[in-house]
Amino acid sequence: MPLHDQTLESLLEAIAARTPTPGGGAVASIVGSLGAALGRMALAYSINRRSSDDQRRDIQGAIDHVVALGRQMLDLAQQDAIAYAEVDRLQRLTPDDPQRVLRWDAAVRAAIDAPMSVVEASCGLAGLLCDTAEQCARGLLSDLAIAAILADAAARSAAWNVRVNLPLLTAARERDRLASRLTDRVALAAAGSYRAEAVCRRRLA
Repeated sequence: MPLHDQTLESLLEAIAARTPTPGGGAVASIVGSLGAALGRMALAYSINRRSSDDQRRDIQGAIDHVVALGRQMLDLAQQDAIAYAEVDRLQRLTPDDPQRVLRWDAAVRAAIDAPMSVVEASCGLAGLLCDTAEQCARGLLSDLAIAAILADAAARSAAWNVRVNLPLLTAARERDRLASRLTDRVALAAAGSYRAEAVCRRRLA
């Protein structure tokens, strides 16, 4: 059953089961989508009767972006599970098996692309939450701060699924390029989350 269609209880059981998927990649994606949902709620409450037209437009634009990121990360949870299953299947074949030789690089790239996309989306989410923390309703600052923490956690978590698959790439230059980009994006997500929390702490003081 697709991850989208499972109840929370059945999803947790599927994650806990002794099966290759869903695993850490799906969990990272789901954590990111939870952060997006919580951030969306916090921002939605920030539009009120006292909001100017410009404020309403800015916040609604941020909400729309957060919605898109949340949906993307939920989709990536399924993509990650499918990509990992293919790599796992190919690894069970002998190294000289024609099917493995033909499909290996594409399968590894797919297994890297999904978690890397989660890192990118989480980085974007953390940045959005940082940019809107000043406009967030005071009573929702704790929710926005938690959303920012989840965005950072999703980026850091998904990064591990990139790292574990990078050595499987045959091209050294591609490995180095992706490793450098990964380090940059994880740092940006952490910085965005930290700044969002800092604003929330200051405003609650």
